[in-house]
Amino acid sequence: MRHLSALLLALATMTVHAEDKPKTALVLHGGAGVIERSALSAEDERQVRDALNRALDAGNAVLAKGGSSLDAVEAAIVVLEESPQFNAGKGAVFNAQGGHELDASIMEGHTRRAGAVAGITTVRNPIKLARTVMEHSEHVMLAGQGAEKFADSRPEIERVANSWFDTERRRKQLEAAQAKEKSGAAIVEKGKYFGTVGAVALDAQGHIAAATSTGGMTNKRWGRVGDSPVIGAGTWADERCGVSGTGWGEFYIRNAVAHDICARVAYRGDALATAAEDVVNKVVPAHGGDGGAIALDREGNIAMPFNTTGMYRAWIRPDGSRGTAIFRDDK
Repeated sequence: MRHLSALLLALATMTVHAEDKPKTALVLHGGAGVIERSALSAEDERQVRDALNRALDAGNAVLAKGGSSLDAVEAAIVVLEESPQFNAGKGAVFNAQGGHELDASIMEGHTRRAGAVAGITTVRNPIKLARTVMEHSEHVMLAGQGAEKFADSRPEIERVANSWFDTERRRKQLEAAQAKEKSGAAIVEKGKYFGTVGAVALDAQGHIAAATSTGGMTNKRWGRVGDSPVIGAGTWADERCGVSGTGWGEFYIRNAVAHDICARVAYRGDALATAAEDVVNKVVPAHGGDGGAIALDREGNIAMPFNTTGMYRAWIRPDGSRGTAIFRDDK
């Protein structure tokens, strides 16, 4: 009987410990857009999923050690910025002049601290500079030459020549876009801008952080800035909810998409999935835009709605289950 009692006590203790274990979760995206199975080779798909898994591993390694959600989203985004499969960092799209202008933002929910950069050209990992703006300046967003000068004052920020971001695939996309433009086609086409990367994390302390990084739109001009570095449009985190968006940035700015999702959770009590679905798949299309988003709440619930043919996405839920997906019918 003593042995049986000891066994029952041990099992009960294990159950309590399992229930008391803090929840952590992580969700990523690599952009939404026209992603057709017929146009994505088996090797391309393998590389995308591999990069998403490496980003999951990097972010989850932070969370598993009790690290902050802020550190986790930065770690995940850095992996994606270093992966040429995505439109962020290495592999960013070309602007109309044949160069690269990069944007990024990061936000910590429980403090509402945020940092962002726009139109930078020589910073290897824009997400690192965005965090540095948050932690080592009085500002939230720095742009263009000013952001570059700020980077000059931070020796920990690695610099590269603008050509470091080049990839042949993106150059061909620029050439195709400029050829279409000469023929009189629309400069911006629906669904033709996928590749932006984002991450949202929940740490063991119950804190949420979100981050987004992008090269913007192919053939962009005039210093165009989209939603990715705009707090409340492409990135948002608060005490209850975090969001990173991807899609036609002008419509995400006009509709404050990231903030709207979390506001519906905070003020109306909407479930995360309902809020994200309504904003991404009703509000944005109603105004002429398209795209997707990833969202995470303090209970570890994850939402990944999109209204394009595909969205690169990956996740680790509080129970440890994980996955990657590209197409709408991925399980």
